[in-house]
Amino acid sequence: MQLAALLEQADEKRATHCYQEAEKIYLELLTCSKGELSEEQENILKYKEQAALALLDLFVDQKQAEKIVELTRKLRPFFGQVAKAKTAKLIRVVLDRVAFIPNTEQIQIDLCLETIEWCRQEKRTFLRQRVQAKLAALYFQTQRYLESLAVLTELLKEVKKLDDKSLLLEIQLLECRVQLALRNIPKARGALTSARTTANAIYVPPGLQGEVDLLAGIVSAEEHDYKTAYSYFYESFEGFSNLGDERAISSFKYMLLCKIMTKQAEDVTSLISTKFALRYSGKAVDAMLAISRAHQNRSLAQFQQALKEYPEELTYDVVIHSHLSELYDTLLQQNILRIVEPFSRVEITHIAELIGLSLETVENKISQMILDGQLKGTLDQGANCLITFTQDYFPKTYYHSLQTMREMSRVVDILFENASLLS
Repeated sequence: MQLAALLEQADEKRATHCYQEAEKIYLELLTCSKGELSEEQENILKYKEQAALALLDLFVDQKQAEKIVELTRKLRPFFGQVAKAKTAKLIRVVLDRVAFIPNTEQIQIDLCLETIEWCRQEKRTFLRQRVQAKLAALYFQTQRYLESLAVLTELLKEVKKLDDKSLLLEIQLLECRVQLALRNIPKARGALTSARTTANAIYVPPGLQGEVDLLAGIVSAEEHDYKTAYSYFYESFEGFSNLGDERAISSFKYMLLCKIMTKQAEDVTSLISTKFALRYSGKAVDAMLAISRAHQNRSLAQFQQALKEYPEELTYDVVIHSHLSELYDTLLQQNILRIVEPFSRVEITHIAELIGLSLETVENKISQMILDGQLKGTLDQGANCLITFTQDYFPKTYYHSLQTMREMSRVVDILFENASLLS
């Protein structure tokens, strides 16, 4: 039996879309024993590896993720015959190829768990750690943040002892992303600091360095240090642009966001017209331009229109959405203050009509502003109106209460003195 001929025959069947016949030949090639073959051991392994990769591509083309999992199980005996480095490469290829098939996150997770267990049995520590890192990333991707964090915590302890700095850096960056998703900014900052320390000790590829800068910008923005965040986003934008990486668009969006949040919305137009930025013109840039115009005009209507028009670029981007919520809140406050400024008494329904929001939303926001001391006034809910004060105002009850406390204090002092004389 000549493996080269079998492989060529299977490739021809696959090229003519005879997938079932091609699959049958590939499997026959993979399962044939050494006694049935006349080739040398080195050639046998080479052809079997080519057959495995071809069969993997065939399943990916047909979007048959379950068959890829089954193929991985069938390849386990073959993994025991090849070098550990080649086994690790093949398993990583399998995991990467399954990811090409949409909506297979749970299948990928199950495959990772099964592979981790096999690695433990075969005592393949380095491969297990790589697969565990992949598992943590999948948990993060499916928003199972606590499970991802549990895997990362265990993995960090092991990797630090082995001093595998490249893997350590990837784990620390993933931990930073998980902590950001959990809104634990101090721990995200800690993970990022550790990652940057690790990065200083090794060579970091430009793409990974861009990710470090991008995360540094996101953390700084979450801490409301938008000027520092802008510089990090600019560094990541340059790095990704030089590589032709799609993440350059995200970095540029965040640069524009920083300008808007620092009340420099007029700079957005000049940034968009630069030579580098023109390559990334599209819906993402248009969305940020619409937000900057709404901010400049202090228009809630334009702001809401932008959110409706560009949901994918604004609402579904977690980083953008969190800061735009804060910006919307600020715009709402500014609009309310501008409307009530000429009045000493104004109906809440009138404010709601002018802003274009529901009565309940406006009433809740006014209540919050009064409690936070941003608006001096009180709500008369019986008359459904807002009464504003031009200066600090305290009702008569306040002064009567103070007077009562003073008198009570004086009475207690006198009683104490009398009690001292009796003793």
